Amino acid sequence: MSGTVLVLGLGLTGRAVAEALIRRGEEVRPVDDRPEGAVRTAVSELGLDLVVAPGAEDWPGLLDGCDRVVVSPGVSDAHPIFEAARLAGVVLFDESDLAADWDARPRCAVTGTDGKTTVVTLVAEMLERSGIRALSAGNNETPMVAAIDDAEAEVFVVEASSFRLGHAHSVRLGPAVWLNFAPDHLDIHADLGAYEAAKARIWESIDDPADAVANLSDPVVRSHAPEGATGFGSAGATCRIEDGELLLDGHVVLAVEEISRRMPHDLLNAQAATALAVRVGASAAGCADVLRCFSGLPHRMQLVCEVDGTRFVDDSKATTPHATVSALNALPGAVLIAGGRNKGLDLTPLGASAPRAVVAIGEAADEVAAAFRGRCPVSIADSMESAVAQARREVDEGGVVLLSPGCSSFDWYSSYVERGDDFARVATEQEVAR
Repeated sequence: MSGTVLVLGLGLTGRAVAEALIRRGEEVRPVDDRPEGAVRTAVSELGLDLVVAPGAEDWPGLLDGCDRVVVSPGVSDAHPIFEAARLAGVVLFDESDLAADWDARPRCAVTGTDGKTTVVTLVAEMLERSGIRALSAGNNETPMVAAIDDAEAEVFVVEASSFRLGHAHSVRLGPAVWLNFAPDHLDIHADLGAYEAAKARIWESIDDPADAVANLSDPVVRSHAPEGATGFGSAGATCRIEDGELLLDGHVVLAVEEISRRMPHDLLNAQAATALAVRVGASAAGCADVLRCFSGLPHRMQLVCEVDGTRFVDDSKATTPHATVSALNALPGAVLIAGGRNKGLDLTPLGASAPRAVVAIGEAADEVAAAFRGRCPVSIADSMESAVAQARREVDEGGVVLLSPGCSSFDWYSSYVERGDDFARVATEQEVAR
């Protein structure tokens, strides 16, 4: 293609896109609304002139001479680029479009509101255990345009966020699994319908309905599943739990008691990963081996320490009410620390769960407290130290203090990782001080 490519958003993915385009001889026009120092430095090192925070009236001129726009993940549906590109007749792309144009190797995919990274990790390990060189990419530290530089990879396991699916010009993924659906990212998507429509694109390019792996216990996912989809999560599904065994196509993969992580959401993840990995070429034995030894990922229902019989569990990655309710269903009676920055979501569904007590934190503390008020003891803390101290006063002997925020971290922290690490630090300091 000739013409200039405008890259909107120069975070990790945008910079990888710019670098990949330049290596291929393309002209790049970088634009960022809120560039940090690292972005400015990286763009300068690429020899490019960064356009900063253009107004709506600037976009026609910026698009002049461009034949494509690559939109980075997290750009709001309300951003003026979308209307400006439409009026200018310029095609919008996600970085996955570029990767698919440049590389024809298979790309299976995982989407869902919760559990994507865990299932991507499981599938990649199941394929590796089965002798297939797999590389995870997408909504993680390895954008697809960088992943394809690995010449040894035989298949890519793509974490497909709603941002990426919604912005893609043509979704070319398969087989692909849709794990679950609950409100999320309403600070980015126009509304819940737009979020659902973005997720539903996951199966846009499949030819064989069996390559659509669907959680049949989720009504939204089930409503989009094509006839003949590979189901999991319900009685009679292709992959299911029955009589204490994980079954695939009626054959035993392994006994549930052999699976290392067996909370309800873990078992759904195990079914999803097994069904997808086998569709891609993994062996049932390879899947079973991984499920026996997989201990989980950091900040996802991770036991960080035990102090005087109280367990401290870090679920900082839970940034939606749906994820927090799942955590509390797995640990009923826990003392919950929840809150942060709301992503435009209704937090009242949190009140359907049953914690022993709640400590609310962050910008959304009042909303969290309101969801539980009258259902259990509720308090508000102004720091993680205070939150952990208040939670300890409420916990039963042998109980659990659970950090499962139901909100993003971007009020007090730069990421869910930093938030989880801080929780672990505070909890561990108590252990040391005993």
